[in-house]
Amino acid sequence: MGRGPRELVAGGEWIYGRNPVEEALAAGRRAASEIVLPPERPDEDDQIRRIRDEAKSRRLVIRTMDRDRLDRLVRFGHHQGVALKTDGYPYAGLDGILDGADGENALVVVFDHLEDPQNVGSILRTACAVGAAGAIIPEDRACGITPAVVRASAGAAEHVKVARVVNLVRALEKLRENGFWTTGLDWGEDAKKYTEIDFRGKVALVVGAEGAGISRLVRENCDFIAELPMPGGFESLNAGVAAAVAMYEILRQRG
Repeated sequence: MGRGPRELVAGGEWIYGRNPVEEALAAGRRAASEIVLPPERPDEDDQIRRIRDEAKSRRLVIRTMDRDRLDRLVRFGHHQGVALKTDGYPYAGLDGILDGADGENALVVVFDHLEDPQNVGSILRTACAVGAAGAIIPEDRACGITPAVVRASAGAAEHVKVARVVNLVRALEKLRENGFWTTGLDWGEDAKKYTEIDFRGKVALVVGAEGAGISRLVRENCDFIAELPMPGGFESLNAGVAAAVAMYEILRQRG
């Protein structure tokens, strides 16, 4: 008899979806042991062929699995018939992010207790696209880099350095000591239109939690507060969308 989903997942986690699995293999930051793929066919598409070839080159155990079983294995995530068993996400230390953020226009994204994997993944995808040096998330009351986050990021999370910290305020202080100016995405009397803030130089962009926004202590430790105008009258944007708008404004200002 074959092993059930609970046995298969023991001692690791399953990244799922074609792009996330391909990017995890390309990034090479995790140790992988086995992979689930559709049965091999002469006419399979190029992406599945690339994944299969890479799995063979790494001598991974290649399995096939019926859809119901694979659905349960990845907790009904959108897997597209592909899943990769790896060790846990390789978090970086804050010092590791700072070491890689030595450029004059370094960007670090700070997550202030976001809990929605879709938002976390979306923001990491944009951060990867604009060349951010890394991201910082708190250890408590926040979504870590789970397989659902990797799926929402289309695998981009595998290429971004992410640090988990006990205290966000202390992390912001350390960023400031290393030459960063901190801008929080929020609203209020002290907020400036996001296009009126000078984003040249080292920037830490703080994204607040869904609904609650940026916490009081974190906000007090921001150098600037940036708001996105909403003449349509809607109260707020999705955190992932707001962060993307701000990151591309940062990129625009830097030419």
